[in-house]
Amino acid sequence: MIAHTHLHVSDLAMSKAFYVKVLATLGYSISMELDDAVGFHDGKNTDLWLVNEPVAPTHIAFEAKSREEVEAFYAAALEQGARDNGGPGYRPQYWPGYFAAFVFDPDGHNIEAVWYDRSKM
Repeated sequence: MIAHTHLHVSDLAMSKAFYVKVLATLGYSISMELDDAVGFHDGKNTDLWLVNEPVAPTHIAFEAKSREEVEAFYAAALEQGARDNGGPGYRPQYWPGYFAAFVFDPDGHNIEAVWYDRSKM
């Protein structure tokens, strides 16, 4: 399994401010800061790094603990200037119980929060 990943950002300070607010809705906080990188964790390992490097847009999905966390993630992201890429809702085309929201972050990365509604599986 993946232990950690790097998300390349064009403006570390701007992305740090964005992700501090947005990922707090999912229980993440900053665990480490270096000159050109910021690490986030959800109480376990530092699993997401923002690194000031040339950007190649990508997709990352964070697992939420509830439908409410997905909705809070989406609202916080839009509040921080993200662009909508699919509001909170079930995505039966993926599989039953897949409840997710998608946004584009300041660098155009497709960022998702997903909750697996086991009652619909």
